[in-house]
Amino acid sequence: MVLPDPALVVLMGASGSGKSTWAAQHYRAEEVVSSDALRGVVGSGAHDLDASADAFALLEVIVTARLGRRLTTVVDTLGLDAGRRRRWLSEARAAGLSAVVVHLDTPDDVCRRRNAERNRPVPARALAEQLRRVRRVAVEVEGEGWDLVVAVTAAEPAAGESGMPGVSGMPEAPEAPGAPEVTRPGTDRTASTGVEVMLQVSRFPWGEDPVAWLRGVALAADEAGFAGLALMDHLIQIPQVGRAWDPIPDPWVTLGAVAALDTRLRLGTLCTPVTFRPPGIIAKAASTLSALTGGRAFVGIGAGWWEREHAGFGLPFPPARERLDDLERAIRVMRALWAPGTKAYAGPGLSLPETTCYPRPASPIPVIVGGGGERRTLRIAAEHGDACNLTSSNPAVLRHKVAVLRQHCADVGRDPGAVAVTVLDLAVVGGDRDDVWRRV
Repeated sequence: MVLPDPALVVLMGASGSGKSTWAAQHYRAEEVVSSDALRGVVGSGAHDLDASADAFALLEVIVTARLGRRLTTVVDTLGLDAGRRRRWLSEARAAGLSAVVVHLDTPDDVCRRRNAERNRPVPARALAEQLRRVRRVAVEVEGEGWDLVVAVTAAEPAAGESGMPGVSGMPEAPEAPGAPEVTRPGTDRTASTGVEVMLQVSRFPWGEDPVAWLRGVALAADEAGFAGLALMDHLIQIPQVGRAWDPIPDPWVTLGAVAALDTRLRLGTLCTPVTFRPPGIIAKAASTLSALTGGRAFVGIGAGWWEREHAGFGLPFPPARERLDDLERAIRVMRALWAPGTKAYAGPGLSLPETTCYPRPASPIPVIVGGGGERRTLRIAAEHGDACNLTSSNPAVLRHKVAVLRQHCADVGRDPGAVAVTVLDLAVVGGDRDDVWRRV
């Protein structure tokens, strides 16, 4: 089972269904916010029902604080309160986090037996009501807009086995019966300088075995600690990099090959011009890549700039103003298609009769707006993007561009901290020019 990370994970199930055991199996103790544990903090113990109101008040504060910091937060309660679920879902959306419900679908007789074995069992009448509500709520959550709803079953253990819950319909790991591995793709790869470094592959001297060359580059980047790998989206190799007849592969096809490798790299384009593909097709490619990588996809998107490749492939190359209009519209289309549900969408100059785009992204897909145009491009990034991508080696120019971006954020009423700043540049490593060339 692959769960997005970081994410909001809400556990749902009756008393005795195995929620706390499942959470302890798959998450660090610091990531789990448990109403029972908080009763022990503000009351006389985990089953002190008189302390419930204070415990849940404290739980809400902790959940809000963790989501605000975009930290994985596993909420271990019954999960049956629709109002609380909607509030947590809204806070996760505001933080840009994926939102998951894990339903502990444990047989009623197992819940009753486990409950009876406790020192402080839940009254039988109360447990019966929980079991009835769980069945009803399991239907409700499917329509609430969660990114993922996972059903987990708890089989009765054989002698000597742990009896840990497994995922419905998934094969069980032989070394731990009934306990599938949860892949955690969100490993922090922040460098000592406080930034993440991604590798943009722009040249492809792959000789007779393109796949082997590509595999070698991706695995080396992962081993070296790069946070991700990005590919340019050009139809002809650009003169800044190589010759027109040098190979420049389609990035989305190529990223599909990289997705099959065992890496922790985030994968995406830097950047896809809106002039090449309709935005719905970009959204479809990105959501597929997200599904294949467990949520490690991103989309760099821009207005396009090189007229020659458009002419050579029979594509229109509209004036800059029109391309920028298309860029803004493309981001709205992509976000509408990635949103939960299949409802119609209507926005300024845009109407979609439905938003049926499956597979859904495994987690929210960051949109990086490429370009440093101060009047339109940076405003589009401020209003619609998760990040901007600037291209300058001059610190003074970069500081000016960032100031313009932040002013646009203020103008559209958005927190500047919500729009990351990324910089595309060449890293030169070596003691002198000859040393650098030897390394290259």
